[in-house]
Amino acid sequence: MLNEKVIAITGGAGVLCAALARGLVAQGAKVALLDRNLPAAQAIADEINQAHAQVAASQALPQSAAGGNLPCPPVAMAAFCDVLDTAALQEAHRQVTAQFGNVDILINGAGGNHPRATTLRETAAPEALLQESGTDETFFGLNRQDMGFVFDLNILGTMLPSQVFGLPMARRGQGSILNISSMNAYRPLTKIPAYSAAKAAVSNFTQWLAVHLAPCGVRVNAIAPGFFVTQQNRALLFDSEGQPTPRAGKILAATPMARFGSPEELLGTVTWLLDDAKAGFVTGIIVPVDGGFSAYSGV
Repeated sequence: MLNEKVIAITGGAGVLCAALARGLVAQGAKVALLDRNLPAAQAIADEINQAHAQVAASQALPQSAAGGNLPCPPVAMAAFCDVLDTAALQEAHRQVTAQFGNVDILINGAGGNHPRATTLRETAAPEALLQESGTDETFFGLNRQDMGFVFDLNILGTMLPSQVFGLPMARRGQGSILNISSMNAYRPLTKIPAYSAAKAAVSNFTQWLAVHLAPCGVRVNAIAPGFFVTQQNRALLFDSEGQPTPRAGKILAATPMARFGSPEELLGTVTWLLDDAKAGFVTGIIVPVDGGFSAYSGV
């Protein structure tokens, strides 16, 4: 059961993590949305608290000594958080514990790609490599700084929050960490070598940390979402008229369910992995939520 569990979510202002936050609150959890974009995270927290208060108002509420309804306490909060800044992570942890108490669960939702860590060509045509402009459109045109940014954001941005939020869990002898990997960790997509490699590292790190923390009573797992429409990838998947781009067409053709996932469809898997009563003997796994993409050979 997730009732009264305190869950910290990095990247909490993102489409997928915001949907998880809403769903987890509906199951009785308290959530802290941690994000560099504090206004966006705060807006989501406010929305969640308002919706929760409306539900509570429609049900029987405890009465104060004066006979009036007691105010509905918040179930969501927002805090600034840069997942690559240990001091910022420690301050976010302090704010969450001050508001809600000990953090029971960490969801490492922060991550992403960078346009300059992306190749313009899917493959390197030999004739194109004879021209400098052609080289720039391939793997050979990528630079260390942009590739490093993606690696840092995804792998260090998972490791550092796990240190800051995971240590108190390990000291208490209980807790759960959920990482967000990707289908790219299983089958790298063309054009995005840094993101694919970084998410593969997240999957590997998930297994490593699960073994490392098993004696401390902390479970570590991950989900590997398939293809969901977010603010980061919408322009890559749909044109200005809302029609699927050629790249989106390839993705849908390789997804047996022939559609993109909706953010809410991650919730069932996440809830199971976070529930000690249902998944208490589960650690070190990465669960695809992909409409069959990872199972399809293309034939």
